[in-house]
Amino acid sequence: MLFTHPGFNPIALQIGSFGIHWYGLMYLVGFFGGLWLGQYQVKRLSRIDPASPWQDRDPDDMLFYIALGVVLGGRLGYVLFYQPAYFLQHPLEVFALWQGGMSFHGGFIGVMVAMALFARRRKVVWLQLMDFVAPLVPIGLGAGRLGNFINGELWGRPTNSDWGMIFPQVDSLARHPSQLYEFALEGVLLFLILWCFAGKKRPVGAVSALFLLGYGSFRFLVEFTREPDSFLGLLSLGLSMGQWLCVPMILVGLGMLRWAYRQPS
Repeated sequence: MLFTHPGFNPIALQIGSFGIHWYGLMYLVGFFGGLWLGQYQVKRLSRIDPASPWQDRDPDDMLFYIALGVVLGGRLGYVLFYQPAYFLQHPLEVFALWQGGMSFHGGFIGVMVAMALFARRRKVVWLQLMDFVAPLVPIGLGAGRLGNFINGELWGRPTNSDWGMIFPQVDSLARHPSQLYEFALEGVLLFLILWCFAGKKRPVGAVSALFLLGYGSFRFLVEFTREPDSFLGLLSLGLSMGQWLCVPMILVGLGMLRWAYRQPS
């Protein structure tokens, strides 16, 4: 069954010369969806563990740190991981966020650094804080992939199967709608796995480890259906940059999970 990309207008609302883009709205959905879920999680964790350190105001306070980590880390990650030579020649374009170009792996590192600052201010264990944040992240991931699909970007590789989607803005070939695959796996399925896993008291670091393992595995698999970046292509062993960046996530996730369950109760 073949479908054709609807060719959405990337601007959701135009007010004079000012346009509100769907992709920007998806960021807001991710941030405020995570905020709402975080507020609910404070109450849920207090029922699971009466000694839970989280307070009602914590998700609100975290939001600024997380947003800063996502935007700064995501942009710098894209610059360093994907096009360092180009931005070295055009340094001012590093700040041109409206032109696109964000990296999940860079944003993830940015969030870890931001949460380290928040943990220090809040006087809580950083890894325990990451366990709190991990189940909230797939909300933003899913929203971001929907934004990619609406924009008709990050399309998939051509496919000869009966299932596919034509992206007229690219060519007339049937391609994998890899944005929707990522929405389903990194957004919906990863959220369900983490939310259920975190519903019981776990060793410190276990939830974070499962996030690393789950996201790294899902992204690694979906990259086989996603068109590689034209300026990079496939790298060593026929893997994309996204896949190579996921390998350490998977390995660290496995190691952390084993380490977490070997710690004294």
